[in-house]
Formats: sequence, structure tokens, C-alpha cells
Amino acid sequence: MVAASQPIAAQAGLDMLRAGGSAADAAIACAAVLTVVEPTTNGIGGDAFAILWDGTALHGLNGSGRSPALLTPEKLGDAKRFPLDGWLPVTVPGQVALWADMNKRFGKLPFERVLAPAIEYARGGFQVAPLTAQLWARAATAYSKRANTDAWRATFLVYGEAPPAGTLMKLPDHARTLESIAQSGGRAMYEGELARAIDAASRAGGGLLRAADLASHLTDFSPTISVGYRGYRLHEIAPNGQGLAALVALGILERRDFSNLSPDCPDVLHIAIEAIKLGFADAHAHVCDPAHMRISTTEILAPARLDELSRRIDLAKAQDFSAGIPRSGGTVYFCVADSNGMMVSFIQSNYTGFGSGVVIPGTGIAMQNRGACFNLEVGHPNCVGPSKLPYHTIIPGFLTKSTAQGEQPAMAFGVMGGFMQPQGHVQVVTRMVDFAQNPQAALDAPRWQWMKGKTVQLEPGFSDATIAQLRQRGHEITIADARTVSFGRGQAIVRMNPGWMGASDLRADGLVAAR
Repeated sequence: MVAASQPIAAQAGLDMLRAGGSAADAAIACAAVLTVVEPTTNGIGGDAFAILWDGTALHGLNGSGRSPALLTPEKLGDAKRFPLDGWLPVTVPGQVALWADMNKRFGKLPFERVLAPAIEYARGGFQVAPLTAQLWARAATAYSKRANTDAWRATFLVYGEAPPAGTLMKLPDHARTLESIAQSGGRAMYEGELARAIDAASRAGGGLLRAADLASHLTDFSPTISVGYRGYRLHEIAPNGQGLAALVALGILERRDFSNLSPDCPDVLHIAIEAIKLGFADAHAHVCDPAHMRISTTEILAPARLDELSRRIDLAKAQDFSAGIPRSGGTVYFCVADSNGMMVSFIQSNYTGFGSGVVIPGTGIAMQNRGACFNLEVGHPNCVGPSKLPYHTIIPGFLTKSTAQGEQPAMAFGVMGGFMQPQGHVQVVTRMVDFAQNPQAALDAPRWQWMKGKTVQLEPGFSDATIAQLRQRGHEITIADARTVSFGRGQAIVRMNPGWMGASDLRADGLVAAR
């Protein structure tokens, strides 16, 4: 089973399973196809993370890249916030290395076979999906106002315009690049022709990224961090990922009794919103390159500390625990399960839309802008610096169930969308665990999104009485026009006995493909 935001990508993953590949192979095929058919939210020059259950144990894969060795705080001058565009926010793209490393360790098929569908769609063409077309058009408008985007426009526009839904779109530069990646086992991106092209483009554009930065990149295999929740356990990637925010929030909610409440009642929403604020307060204070962490995740998630945080929530009024989320970003999330019990939760992305706007000429590689998640506050653990991992928004999720035999896989899932992601994780888990909703109902339900201070945005679907109650408690409520990608796009695969149950978010073009 493959649940993805694009039908073409889901089918590519399913083809790998039919060919005898593992869930890891299917995930890589799906990921590579998504860089072609949904370049609006991820690209070959982005990062990736995965949580993988291999049949007996859980693995965390961190494919995020470091800042250039030449990047120092002084390069920002007197800037008040990190720029989103140009070479300055570009960090080493880590997802290609993660693809290759995942294939070597958990795959069954040759790497070239796994990337073949992406190459085929890039060269032969694909039809642009409806929601993808909307994001493409929005990006075209934004990039028309930015300097030095000639290579981006040449790669992604057709006669100067974004392709409408249904357009047969071909990306020949992507095809050649993916072939080079496939034939070299990913090394062309870090040591070969593509690395040299990136280095040359960076120097020509005044960037700081160099071939040495690319050559030193490694995928990090690290244990996940987790918190228990009513007989289950939510697993997240350790920092530099922001999954800590979801774990803190869920740890707080575990100390509250929702048994006589409904999922959309004001009491549940109020407590969950306040818990997310506390989770983000911790994430924004502590999440950074793990080498620069000043307090361990074990200390942050200690039961006594979660008890204290829970006591800080006032049931009668909203409070201002955290300054807020600085920006939102676009990400691609999907999950895969195979007949041998392997499950993969996978997410990859630039940061905002097509990323930095920098495209390496002739390659189709859109460089990410993950450096924009660095902090500019001197002395902050996430302060910008050389060869450093930035705070990262993209986080796969994984749920296990506590049994007498130990932790057993229950669900590979995620909700993409910048700083919406921890909020989406919490909302999906509580709906399923506390209120017995199936994964499709949990994903399609209306969501809330904390923005800053006491400001909360709601999707349509909450009752007038609930909204009035939240406002009485001090929440500054705005209502979105529709359920859209700004509230995230989720996918989920739940382990059944036997078999699988899958779900794909209504806010995306995707589906669940299975055999």
C-alpha cells in the first residue's frame, strides 16, 4: 500500500512492490517521482526524513543538509530575518543521499530500477494535477517579482506561464539529472558532475556553497524520540527536526481526561491549542543542530516536567506562551507498507514552495532554502553558523502500540506544511486514539492552526457555538475560506491484523494505491 499526495507517485511506488521491491524501494520511487510531478513543494535539491519499521525495529533517517562552511552571522549584516530567496539560505541538499542510503540498507531492487519511473515521467511527460497547478500559478506570480530567477523560469514555465491543470508537462533537465543520480548511486550530487555544476553556479551567483560542503554530507541514522499516549507511543525524528513540539503537546494532553468529551468541543480544542503553544515554546527555544543542544530531549520530555507544563494551562482562558510561528512552508509527505511488514513514513521538501528560487542551469535542480529556519539571535542554539544543521520543519510521524511483546507498529503517518506539521500530528493522533476515528475521518476533519500569541485560524466545519466559546476564553479566532493546503496535507497507513488501512487527505491531489 502507498498513500501519497499524487496518484502518479503512488502508482510508481506500487509498481516497485509488484516488482518484488521493499517498502523502502517504493518510498524512494515515490519520492523521486514527486520531485518531477509536484515540484511546487519539493525538488531534487531538497532535504528528506524518514521513519522506517523494518519488521522488528524502528529506524530514524535524517537527510537534512548543513549550512555552507563559509556562512557566518556576519554574512547577514543587519538583517532582521533570514532571507527566503537567493543563495544565502541555500544549504546542502540531503534527500538524494537519503534515497541512496535507504536503498542500500533496506532495499531489494537496484537503485537505477527504483528511479526509473521518475526519469520516465520527466522525459515523457505527466499531466499536471489540479491543486498542484494552483500552487504552480501562485509560485509563478511570486517569482515574477524576484531577481535572478531566469533558470527557474526556463525550467518550470511554459511560454512564460505556469502550466494549467491537465497540461502535459515535460522536464528534460530533471530526466538527465535523475539518470546521473541513478547511475552513480547518488554520488553525482555530492562528488560528481552535479556537484561541480552546483559549485560553479554558487560561485557565479555570489553563493557560499562549495563542492567541499557537498562532499562532506552524510545521512544520519539516529533513534527516534517519543512520548507515550494512552497505550500508544508517538515517534518523531530527533532534533534538528521540530517533532519535539508535537511530543511535548501530546505529553501534556496525555495528562488530561477527554473520555466524556467530543473531538470538536471547545474544551478539547482549547486544551490542545494551549498544549501546542507550550510545545512550540520548547521547540523554538531548544531545537537546533544536535551538536549545539543545551538540554536533552530526555530532560524536556521528563514526566515531572510535562506535569508542570500541564498545570500551566488555564481551562478558562487562552494564554500567550510563545511568540508564534515565523513562516509556513510546502512539503511532500507519503507513507508505504509492504507484505513483509515493513512500513515507511517519509517526508521531503524545500522550505517554501520551489525553495530559494535558485535553479542550477541545465539540471532542473531547485535548491532548497532551509537556512531560512536559522535564528539570527546571537547566542541562540539555532543561531546561524558555518557547517550547521538548521531547525527543520519537516517531520514524519510514526505510532506504535504498547504490548506485552514490546512496541509494535500501529501507523505510519504525517501531516505536511511547515509549522502546521506538529499541530497536524497532534490533531490526527488525538482524533484516532481518543475518539476512535478511522484515519480517513481523522485526516479529513476540520483543523485548527495556532499562528502566534492568542491567534488561531480555523477551517470551516466547527460549530458557531464552539467558535463563540473559544472567543470567550480569549482566543483570537479567524476562519479560513476553505480546507486547503495551508492546514497541511496528510497521509496515513494503519496496520491491521491482517493487512492495512490507508487514507489520503482531501486537501491534496492524492490517493491510496494498494494491491
